[in-house]
Amino acid sequence: MKKTVIKHLLVVFLFALFASPLTAGRVKTGLEVLKGQNFAPIKGKRVGLITNPTGVDRNLQSTVDLFFHSKDIKLVALYGPEHGVRGDYTAGADVSNFKDPETGLPVYSIYGKTRKPTPEMLRDIDVLVYDIQDIGSRSYTYISSLGLAMEAAAENNIEFVVLDRPNPLGGQKMEGCLTEPAFTSFVSQFPIPYIHGLTVGELAIYLNEEGLLANKIKCKLTIIPMKGWKRKMTFEQTGLPWVPSSPHIPHGYSPAFYPISGILGELYVFNIGVGYTLPFQLFAAEWINADSLARNMNSLHLPGLLFRPIHFTPYYSVSKDHVVHGIQVHITDYKKAELSLVQFWVLQEYHKLWPDKNVFELCEKSRLNMFDKVCGTNKIRLEFSKSFKVESILPIWNKDIATFKGKVKKYLLY
Repeated sequence: MKKTVIKHLLVVFLFALFASPLTAGRVKTGLEVLKGQNFAPIKGKRVGLITNPTGVDRNLQSTVDLFFHSKDIKLVALYGPEHGVRGDYTAGADVSNFKDPETGLPVYSIYGKTRKPTPEMLRDIDVLVYDIQDIGSRSYTYISSLGLAMEAAAENNIEFVVLDRPNPLGGQKMEGCLTEPAFTSFVSQFPIPYIHGLTVGELAIYLNEEGLLANKIKCKLTIIPMKGWKRKMTFEQTGLPWVPSSPHIPHGYSPAFYPISGILGELYVFNIGVGYTLPFQLFAAEWINADSLARNMNSLHLPGLLFRPIHFTPYYSVSKDHVVHGIQVHITDYKKAELSLVQFWVLQEYHKLWPDKNVFELCEKSRLNMFDKVCGTNKIRLEFSKSFKVESILPIWNKDIATFKGKVKKYLLY
């Protein structure tokens, strides 16, 4: 009973943190704007749709159903990114080609052996529509799918339409260095900051206009912008329903925790709450003294953040079925918190307490490569490993933000 009450209070606390009756708005997504236009921009066209369970209107009607039952357009094919059109694939699992049982339409995989729609997949398509809720961090693969699909549309002379949705981190936070060419991958497909501060519509314009698609190709791009969205808004302040964008992003506040621990989580040394009930909110291992780590972290007085000791047994993933000890991150002032640096502050204090448990030596060597890809460079790991001090990586992590802000300014829609 006590655990239930505590979990309930946590949800209430987080909701109160991110949302306020005074700031909550009624935002219309690009999908709802398109509906209000009676689908005019794509009327009479044969449509291919890239979407997943997050593609819904305010009443939770899916974009698939709305398009399929519309008399104004002809939905021809569906395209499944990571986790699939219906959300029935786990993280990293290849998505299959199949026939959708609800509509009878072909579903083509763009997360597996093929990550970029082929000419065969685009046969008989006039326009390719993208409607997916992103979470605002570079390593989340939906924006990689966005860019590759734009390239395919350009190469096959097909119009590309983005139905815009909120960036749940808001449009003001930008953190992290740009991806270096040698570390371009599906988890860092484009040279943008780790927290990029753009909506998918704005990002699409930026990629198109800055020549960041393959061979600097440009697609015929149309953005259906939202109405009522402000850059200062977090997702709860939009008044929109949240549909889990993947199994470990279950709530509207979950995107704020993803950049807090997701990079460090790539090493598979700490349990970061994946495999437990608090994904991306935790840092824990079997040998950690939870009270010591919490005390060290709180002594840093990081703006907008507090840390409490926690003990739990993961149901799966790292340290499955073993009791682990560590800290839970609490965001007390979202505007002040620097999200992506939290994991490095944790590593700094962890190293002070357990210098013999070097996470870069405890992990499998292949995980170092993934860590670097998500960072967008190996310079962060190599520099940090010298002293395990956050101050050593700040010049690298922060070096591109001012320039990026200046470049994207002319592409902002809100």
